[in-house]
Amino acid sequence: MTTVTNQTTDNLSGYEQIIAYAQKVLDGGEITRKEAEELIHTSDEDTMILLAMADKIRQKFNGNEVDLCAIVNARSGKCPENCKFCAQSAHHDTGVTVYPFMDEEDIVAAAKKAKEAGAIRFSIVTSGRNTSNPKEFEQILSALKRIRKETGLEICCSLGLLTYEQAVQLKEIGVTRYHSNIETAPSHFPDICTTHEYKDKMSTIANAQKAGIRVCSGGIFGLNETLEQRVEMAFELKRLGIDSVPLNILNPIKNTPFEHNKPLAPLEILRTFAVFRFILPNAQIRTAGGREVNLRDLQALALTGGLNGIMVGGYLTTGGRSPLEDLRMLDDLRLSRTAPQV
Repeated sequence: MTTVTNQTTDNLSGYEQIIAYAQKVLDGGEITRKEAEELIHTSDEDTMILLAMADKIRQKFNGNEVDLCAIVNARSGKCPENCKFCAQSAHHDTGVTVYPFMDEEDIVAAAKKAKEAGAIRFSIVTSGRNTSNPKEFEQILSALKRIRKETGLEICCSLGLLTYEQAVQLKEIGVTRYHSNIETAPSHFPDICTTHEYKDKMSTIANAQKAGIRVCSGGIFGLNETLEQRVEMAFELKRLGIDSVPLNILNPIKNTPFEHNKPLAPLEILRTFAVFRFILPNAQIRTAGGREVNLRDLQALALTGGLNGIMVGGYLTTGGRSPLEDLRMLDDLRLSRTAPQV
């Protein structure tokens, strides 16, 4: 394929421009924010070319392995934060099941079930602003140590805002990733949550990275953000050095402020996924919550359109599809699974 310089791309047709920008990345370069904004406005007619080029980037920088992870909602509901999309916020009467921190045996059993379903990584997730109760944090450490010992899975967690001291303790027991979504573009964050600030997210991410833990951070599409703000979000993740990116699609929850948000079109979602690959060529980018509801029969196109990870077995407050269907999808696409890095 012939490389096309920036000076000549203005004269190219839509699909030729897509190919030119892809070649730029494949050659080791980077696309600009303006170029990414052009890509995310790709027409429906040229979308499959965009997906194909994103997948060429995925193939070159990540190979053909797909990363499968799973989570357990270990403490549910009564969260004091007012995130407009969240079923677990105490500010919204969603009828979500509420329970305190789960029994350790149940958490370990969930991890074993996730391994049987094909996951190579398991995360303990808790609702709430943070995990400031020392006794509960010790319970989390104990459960994580058992999961690593008894299953061989990589261990991760998502415990809200994190101190550096907590991050060090997590690192010492073998936690390889800490999950803390930035949720959306920095410019849009104040429209999503007002009970904590974007800088609180930055502090948590910095604390985890300082302790030597790889940060998993992404967000949700369909929160009334613009296409340009999705590009802004991707460049923010790039700025932060994030190389593990979960991408969720809003599944509107009754009695939340976003209850009546219009579902995103599947091709629009896939274009967004593809543009994230152009911006973050080396990252592990996974499709997570909302994929079954929003992508429906086009789920496989996420994995042939630039992504190299999926979350299996359900989400925090909504169910997923059978992991067997996901494993069959990987087999049909002739994609392999990653192995735990422990």
